[in-house]
Amino acid sequence: MADNKNLRTNDQIRVREVRLIDDAGEQKGVLPTAEALRMAKELGLDLVEIAPQSNPPVCKILDYGKFKFEQEKKLKDNRKHQKIVKIKEVRMQPKIDDHDLDFKSKHVRGFLLEGNKVKVTIRFRGRELAHTEIGEDVLKSVLTKIEGLYVMESPPRMEGRFMSMMLIPKAPVVKKPEAPRPQADAAPETTA
Repeated sequence: MADNKNLRTNDQIRVREVRLIDDAGEQKGVLPTAEALRMAKELGLDLVEIAPQSNPPVCKILDYGKFKFEQEKKLKDNRKHQKIVKIKEVRMQPKIDDHDLDFKSKHVRGFLLEGNKVKVTIRFRGRELAHTEIGEDVLKSVLTKIEGLYVMESPPRMEGRFMSMMLIPKAPVVKKPEAPRPQADAAPETTA
């Protein structure tokens, strides 16, 4: 269908003939525009040009106000169900401790399970730039800790003083956040 804003209705349709679809959805064939308009007015509905690019244009008899409302409702529902992918960034340094590495890896795991892209970045300072292989080892250890949860979108690469890689979640791994469960009434305590 054409865009809602560009649909011509009733007297705005200025072609000689139209291919008509009635209010029940049945094709009536090619009719003069004046006759199609008369049929629409008899039913108390509008004649709407739904396919202006065809020859002759396709017009349908319908309630235009109701049609616009339903189209806007569909657009709103589509926007509501749309998943917006966010990019989360986890930063660390090449001389990171094991516990901190585990902690950061848990954050990466959580972001991937929520369905977000994750950019893992190592920041080099001063003489650390001479040993970028240490940063690569840190990134590899992060990958081993989150094995099976990711697809690598871009491998580790240097960008100035930073080395980063981009990870996206594997499709079946993504789980939706669960709604809180109602608490069952606690069983009364029995004393002996």
